[in-house]
Amino acid sequence: MKERAAAKQGGDVSVARTSTGQDASRASTDIDASLVQLLTPEGERRDHPEYSVDLTPEELRELYRDMAKARRVDAEGVTLQRQGELGLWPSLLGQEAAQVGSVRALRDEDYIFPSYREHGVALGRGIDPLNLLAMFRGVNNGGWDPAENNFHLYTLVIGAHTLHATGYAMGVAKDGADLSVITYFGDGATSQGDVSEAFNFAAVYSAPVVFFCQNNQWAISEPAHKQSRVPLYQRASGFGFPGVRVDGNDVLAVLAVTRAALEHTRSGQGPFLIEAFTYRMGAHTTSDDATRYRDADELAEWAGKDPIERLKSYLRTGGWADEDFFDGVEAESDRTAQRIRDAVRAMPDPDGTALFEHIYADGHALVEEERVAFTDHVATLAAAEVA
Repeated sequence: MKERAAAKQGGDVSVARTSTGQDASRASTDIDASLVQLLTPEGERRDHPEYSVDLTPEELRELYRDMAKARRVDAEGVTLQRQGELGLWPSLLGQEAAQVGSVRALRDEDYIFPSYREHGVALGRGIDPLNLLAMFRGVNNGGWDPAENNFHLYTLVIGAHTLHATGYAMGVAKDGADLSVITYFGDGATSQGDVSEAFNFAAVYSAPVVFFCQNNQWAISEPAHKQSRVPLYQRASGFGFPGVRVDGNDVLAVLAVTRAALEHTRSGQGPFLIEAFTYRMGAHTTSDDATRYRDADELAEWAGKDPIERLKSYLRTGGWADEDFFDGVEAESDRTAQRIRDAVRAMPDPDGTALFEHIYADGHALVEEERVAFTDHVATLAAAEVA
């Protein structure tokens, strides 16, 4: 597999060079022959010489259901933030196939290190969506036990968790456990030193970790072609392990490639990099205005590659799902959305002094001084309001 990946990487250098100075992300969707795709944007099935999946109609419907649910939960997060119920929300809109396809490839014992946009992965791992929204409401510090679902807490520090994943994978290898680790990050994170360090440690120690980069084309307001002179998956070759670029809007291809990557790492061959070539249809977070740095034509182009619509077309064409099924999924999503809205609005505010808890195991004089000052300040404000 390494030899094949190296051959692919060597053949793409000229493509990256000719794209310099223009929108390389848009150009490469047409000319990058290395992109693994099993389902076209029109919903037509195609074969690939190295990656394939053979799914039952029920499994295909489950993939659709998971993506539709993830999109609806995400939409509720955006709406609730706009209504003042959440402090912030990072939308996954457009990235459902990358997340659902990859999490479906994992075994229960595999361990996940997410960043902060992996809502679809979290749902696929059994995390209650209310825990996600409560965190962005500021009423908990994560809301779930990572050991229960082998799903680590969200990490807001860009790229830092790739080192955590690598360290965990190194420990797994020393223990001789038959499992793999996967960590998710965006294209912008690949410019962080932590990610390069994680790549190097993982390669040197043959750590069983899959690096899953969701290249959604924009690191906040910086396009991907300003982040790297070569396709991101080629970075792996410099560290001595394989990398593959997959159509991140094709849930079947993502599932196939992630399964292969996990088997590669699980069999003792070291790390693997997946670049899921996708697009962030929404803003970076609800505090961002994406219209200030990207044009409507680009958005419209990627809207035509919608991951949910292409699987929907495939299900319809194959006769594996009818309108009753799609209506049922929508109704189920409506019920989930209503539960989320009601529960979030009913969440009580935490005690303000909780900020000062669990900082030091045995307490600390300075933290206690700050707690007293905070308490006195809140009391002063309350008294002024009464007066």
